[in-house]
Amino acid sequence: MAPSRSPLENTLSSALSKRESKSVLRALTTTPQTSIDFSSNSFLSLSTSLLVKEAFLKELSTNPSFQLGSGGSRLLDGNTPYAEALEQQIARFHNADSALLFNSGYDANSGFFGCIPQNGDVVIYDEYIHASVREGLRLSRASESFHFIHNDLEDLSAKLENTVRHSNGNVFVAVESLYSMDGDLAPLREIAGLVERICHGRGCMVVDEAHSNAMFGDRGQGCVHEARLESRVFARLHTFGKGVGASGAALLCSKVTREYLINYARPLIYTTAMSFPSLAAIKVVYDLMESGGTQPLLNHLQSLTSQFHSLLRSLPSTTLLTIPPIPQSPIFSLLTPRPRVLAKYCQERGFVVRAIVSPTVPVGTERVRVCLHAGNTFEEVEGLMEVLREWVQLTERKRSKKLAEKDVEEVRNEGPKARL
Repeated sequence: MAPSRSPLENTLSSALSKRESKSVLRALTTTPQTSIDFSSNSFLSLSTSLLVKEAFLKELSTNPSFQLGSGGSRLLDGNTPYAEALEQQIARFHNADSALLFNSGYDANSGFFGCIPQNGDVVIYDEYIHASVREGLRLSRASESFHFIHNDLEDLSAKLENTVRHSNGNVFVAVESLYSMDGDLAPLREIAGLVERICHGRGCMVVDEAHSNAMFGDRGQGCVHEARLESRVFARLHTFGKGVGASGAALLCSKVTREYLINYARPLIYTTAMSFPSLAAIKVVYDLMESGGTQPLLNHLQSLTSQFHSLLRSLPSTTLLTIPPIPQSPIFSLLTPRPRVLAKYCQERGFVVRAIVSPTVPVGTERVRVCLHAGNTFEEVEGLMEVLREWVQLTERKRSKKLAEKDVEEVRNEGPKARL
């Protein structure tokens, strides 16, 4: 006999049932090791690289007295010379005044926006900004926060001008350099120009480089570096769980901002610091990027991106798949009215792609998200493309058959009426 549920558990179960009825219930899944990865954020495949693994093990052996756990928060017993040296290395690589490590990009964003904007300040963010920024703004002392239309310079300009007219505080503009759901880039130079022209010294541009770190710019230094905007951006977030293939994050900012975060950012203050193995994994990848060792991976990934887009364009015109324009990254969003069906079809044939549905993306923009990786081969891309083509053809045939059957049924139903 199952134990009876408490009133709270009944409420939780009801909420889950509602999600399930709308086909938006989330669940943890595992992926067969034999599957081909077209889903994860490990764009350079560094998390599975034998070269990186060997460097990581060597780094551990070079520091034989390391502790498995850090032992506390950065402000108590969790700080080490190794962590501080890594922050300095990261800051130098990205041409920043200083860097501050966080356990995750979520912690960094929520910590930054939860404490840096002050009373009287205003935060304007791209409507597709990460949920962690919105979470930080829920805790923020900023007087107001609102979004602008995704990558829309005209809308941002109007909202900046209106804000400056009615506010004397600082104006934060938060964007991502590369957006993870559509794979498109922010027009960083143009946004920086608007902030400087309209805000008259009170503008603070904040760029989340979670998906562009290790992927863009010289040796993977990021989009801000590629656009030569380091001195014009107030703060940058670089995470290590995607292109770098590790975990954690760092905020790049001025020294006084770093000191303020150490004193006021709760996700930093009240959590155990990263362990030595986590820091070592980050360091060996930064060593590799500094030496130019990731450039061949980036070159191969670019070739795969061009190949996949060319193959997509060769698909017959169909309402089942909307093909993205010229790609700006290895992230492809294939808009489809049947994302779960298509994703399952691909997975059953050994290709891991994911359906992205509401509330992660707006209703009407459901899609299958395809992420290419440096570890993928041209043959694997062709294999995925063949599965996509098969699914489109099969679904079109089924749809045509149903329409034909419907037409026959309507004729049968109309026949007797016509004779009356």
